[in-house]
This record gives sequence, C-alpha cells and structure tokens, in this order.
Amino acid sequence: MNRNLPRRRFLQAAVALQASGLLSSAAADADTGRRQVEQAIADFFGAGRSAQNGRVTVSVPAISENGYSVPLSLAVDSPMTADDYVRRVLVVSQSNPLPIVASFELGPKAGLAQMSTRIRLADSQRIYGIAEMHDGTLWSGYGHSIVTLAACVI
Repeated sequence: MNRNLPRRRFLQAAVALQASGLLSSAAADADTGRRQVEQAIADFFGAGRSAQNGRVTVSVPAISENGYSVPLSLAVDSPMTADDYVRRVLVVSQSNPLPIVASFELGPKAGLAQMSTRIRLADSQRIYGIAEMHDGTLWSGYGHSIVTLAACVI
C-alpha cells in the first residue's frame, strides 16, 4: 500500500489553500489601491469624473532600493498649442498614506508637457499620472516600482 499518495495530496491541498488566501489578499489590496486612486481623482478634479487610459507616460525605476527618493518622469502626449494643451497633471500613489504625491499646472506656453521629480513611496506599488486636457477630458497612465526599503511609514 502506498502511503505517500495521501500525504502528497494533503500537501498539495494545503499549498493550494494557502495560495488562494494570498491571492484573495492581493486582490483586496489591489481593490483598496484602486479606490484610493479614484478618490484622489474625485478630490482633485471633482466628483463623478473618470480618466481614460492613454496619452500619459509615467516612468519610475522597476526596482527602487530606497523608497525615500524615487525618481519619477511623466510625459503627456499633447502638442501644447493654444488649441490643444494640458491644464493640470496629478501624480497619485496607490499605497502611500497620502495618495496625492504631486500636482502641476501647465498651459499652452509651457512648450512641453513633461516633468521630472523625486517622490517617496511607502511600498511597492503603481504610481498614476492623470492629466486634465484643455477640453476637460482626463487621461491616465501608470508606472510600477518595487520598493526594497519603504518610506512614508506613519
């Protein structure tokens, strides 16, 4: 009689149950992060507004060894003319205690809709850029960084 088979099945089931718990936890964290981003957009741009994906490129390092100073570059696809320009840009963190990281006001005389700065990140997460265009439409993009030493711990 083979006694290893039931033990193997038991171990497979235990690993599967643990993995399903981790997946549900990750899904809950993602849902919380999504709601935090949506609330930040509503607080900054006004309730009932949502952003379309595209036109915004957010660049952060794939791995940030120190969350206290993470370089971020953001660019919006816009000709920046009197007829087509970016009004405002919002940078939102998915997991920081304070989600709004930075905001910028631009206009047609800005020339380019590009900016660079350094931000603090509390954990590995997505960083969103939301741009409000001259016609009131909102466009978004994001970058993701894995943080090895967290910052913004309250």
